[in-house]
Amino acid sequence: MPAGKMHDNEVDTDATLVRRLLAAQFPQWADLPITPLDSAGTDNAIFRLGDGMAVRLPRIHWAVGQVEKEHRWLPQLAPLLPLAIPAPLAMGEPGEGYPWHWSVQRWLPGENATIAGSADLRQAAIDLARFIASLQSIDAPGGPRAMDHNSRGNPLATRDEITRKAIASLEGMIDTGAATAAWESALHAPEWDHAPVWFHGDMLPGNLLFEQGRLSAIIDFGGLGVGDPACDLMIAWALFSGESREAFRAELGVDDATWARGRGHALSQALLFVPYYLNTNPVGVRIARRQIEEVLADHRTSSRVSQRPG
Repeated sequence: MPAGKMHDNEVDTDATLVRRLLAAQFPQWADLPITPLDSAGTDNAIFRLGDGMAVRLPRIHWAVGQVEKEHRWLPQLAPLLPLAIPAPLAMGEPGEGYPWHWSVQRWLPGENATIAGSADLRQAAIDLARFIASLQSIDAPGGPRAMDHNSRGNPLATRDEITRKAIASLEGMIDTGAATAAWESALHAPEWDHAPVWFHGDMLPGNLLFEQGRLSAIIDFGGLGVGDPACDLMIAWALFSGESREAFRAELGVDDATWARGRGHALSQALLFVPYYLNTNPVGVRIARRQIEEVLADHRTSSRVSQRPG
């Protein structure tokens, strides 16, 4: 795989391409400084444009539809949410050898949760729970339905085959027996039986921004959809633990079944991530391996509690 790429069939992107695209389509921005950003994100190449904007170009074919979805829905959701989210400014067309639509968005300041070492995680857990609750409360008619997009808002059973394959591929790297037991436990949880609601779909540390230790923004809504919101609980094991995880669950008021499905989503996402990005995304793999450990430890604790005599 070429250096700097995360996918075998990833398209070429660099600052020169961004400059050509801007010159051809948005010449008013073509002379601004362009800075490539290092990121553990996997779907988009990101470039800072001047001081106040960012350019996002899908790296891979499965991310192509995210651009139009964000441009349609984020302006409608933003006024109803308690934290900042990306504001699309312009949608670019294919051109200059680049095959897909691309996006110019307003720059959001802050450090993502992978490097925000001074963050108050308990307060972040409460703030994030309030954000998720606000998102879920927004009317969802016409929203992108999970069932139409094979997204994380679908029942966990739709991820069973790929998750089991991922567990098998990690033999010798993780406790595959414990991973299988935790996965099967999540599969047995009752499915979502309420009206479908909005979910972010990729609620992971790299998509949370902090300023001065306080959660300030949520980014990357490429997985946005309407369905079972359990997938947005992945962050409980990806970032939080102990008191902060408890605060997150209490503030959001999550029932046992949804919590179990959320734990399953956290496990599945991390299990799939590690083997695919093992040699290309060390930051993301480190986060995913911690996430697996947190899920397995939490599952063991939950199993012991459930087995205690009444």
